Amino acid sequence: MGAKIHQMGTGPTGGTNYVFHCPGCKYGHPFEVPRWTWNGSLNAPTFRPSLLVNQHVPEWRCHSFVTDGRIQFLDDCFHELKGQTVEIPDWDSEP
Repeated sequence: MGAKIHQMGTGPTGGTNYVFHCPGCKYGHPFEVPRWTWNGSLNAPTFRPSLLVNQHVPEWRCHSFVTDGRIQFLDDCFHELKGQTVEIPDWDSEP
């Protein structure tokens, strides 16, 4: 099992930016520490609060919780994985 998230430098508020590949949207979603709380695991990450991407664009919205390396997609997501929980793909396996 490889790392699920990847460090991507400094975030917009000066914290550390991390990103994971979203299998629903087919691109990376960042989260910033300490803006989000994170358990420190690259292989089984948990962070809070929920992650809301494209909040004001319903046709591209992705809303999820990440717990123990799994993404719980909420029902307000636009893509086919809404309402499902799936593993975060390993960072190395994504293009």
